[in-house]
Formats: sequence, C-alpha cells, structure tokens
Amino acid sequence: MISVIKTGFYSTIQDSGRTGYRHIGVPVSGVMDKHAAHLANTLLENAAEDALLEITMTGPVLEFQEPTSIALAGADMTATLNNQPIAVNEVHQIEAGDVLAFEKLKHGLRTYLAIKGGFQTDKVLNSRSLYTPITTLDRIKPGMELSYIPVAEFDPKITHIKPAQFWKKHQLKVYPGPEFHVLEDQQLERLFSEPFSIAKENNRMAYQLEEYLSAKSHPMLTSATLPGTVQLTPAGKIIILMRDGQTTGGYPRIMQLTQKSINILAQKKYGDSVEFTLLP
Repeated sequence: MISVIKTGFYSTIQDSGRTGYRHIGVPVSGVMDKHAAHLANTLLENAAEDALLEITMTGPVLEFQEPTSIALAGADMTATLNNQPIAVNEVHQIEAGDVLAFEKLKHGLRTYLAIKGGFQTDKVLNSRSLYTPITTLDRIKPGMELSYIPVAEFDPKITHIKPAQFWKKHQLKVYPGPEFHVLEDQQLERLFSEPFSIAKENNRMAYQLEEYLSAKSHPMLTSATLPGTVQLTPAGKIIILMRDGQTTGGYPRIMQLTQKSINILAQKKYGDSVEFTLLP
C-alpha cells in the first residue's frame, strides 16, 4: 500500500485509457502525455496498459508501506525520496517506510509515477483511469491507500533513459479537420503564421488559447470529436479537446492534432506559447 499524506494540485490514477465506450458518450481518458507514461512503465518493464499516477503542477507526499521499485518521467518537479533528491527517467528502489515528495516545478506540467507491476486500483469499464461520473473519484485524496504488488528485488535491464525533451517543443502539428474548409484566408494566415498562448482554462478535458480568430458563425450538426480535435467557437475562441474531452461537439472541427502533439500540449501550462504546423 501507499498512504497518501498530501495530494498536490491534481493527482489521478490513469492507464492507457477506457476504449470501446465512446458510442455511449464515455471519453477515452487515460494518461495525457502517453510518451512520458510509456517511458516510466518501460523503465520498470511494466505492461503498456499498467496504471500510473499522473501528477499535475505540484506533487503529492506518499509513504510506501512495502518494498517496490518506481520510475518518474515527464515534468521535473524536484522529487525527493526521504528528503534526498532523485532524478526523473531513472529506476529507484523503495523500502517500507520510504516517503516520496515533490518540491518546485522546474519544467513541464505533468509527471508520471510508475510503480513495478502498476497500481492495482479498481477497474471501471475495463480501465483504472479516474474520471467522474464514470468513477467515484476524479483524483486521489488525503488518507487514501493505493494498492500495488510488493516487489522486494528488481534488477532492471535499463536503469535510466534520456528522452526527447517535449517540454521544450512548441510546434503542434495538425491535420485539416472535417470543417477546415470553413476557414477564411485571414483566419488561415493567423493560424499558421503567429504563436498562440495557453489560457488559464486548461485541464484534462480541453485547452483553450488566449488569442481569438476573427468571429464568424458556422452552424453545424453535433458531430464526433476525438482527443486532439481543435474546435472554433462562433466568438472565434480556439478549444483543443484532450483525453477527458467530450465525444461529440457542435463547433466546427477545424484541425486535428497528431498524437505526438497531444503529448507536447499536455506539458504546457498557462502562458506557454505554441504554434500550429499544417500537415498535408
């Protein structure tokens, strides 16, 4: 067990996602930055679908009750183990009574805590990903206990990884969306020639951008959306759906982010800059 002493800003159990239920309005959910989560699980030789703890902006304080091994990947939140600094993208051995904590956010927005064998929380619709109202909770709470399979000894084949630094990237590659044709020349020029900044309204459901395009209404039927779908409101607001985003929407779907670009955006916070690059 892990005892949750403090939770940080927003910490939630996530896995590879809740697939097969979008037809009844259930989002995929799952980890926001699939690249970072994959790195953390790979270091521990976990399965790709094993659940991790997704930690946003500020980290929790966790006490381990049994031995195991862990790995961190993604944002650098100045992690400490028993008050001693530990690095991201490395395997760390854990003993009973060890305390993991986090201090200052250095870069990025989300870090992933993988544990050997994955977190063993309850599955709902074949996924451990927390998402209300599908699951009882939307995040971990103080006093909770998180289950895992104790592992006294683990000899990793790879002890550390030097990943691509996604937090430094700002180019979001996109494909034309189903309603890309509604964009006028002035809007296209603005989209692909100037940077945009992340608005305060950003979370697991969607990211909004501060800057507006010229406003123009384009009535349409409610249609299917995906994580990474870029919508344009009648007021000219740009909304990018993320992992917990709704499965349908009534705004024009002007662009679709690549999977790599969703990972990049997941590490952006309020005020960060991004640019769109159109793919053929």
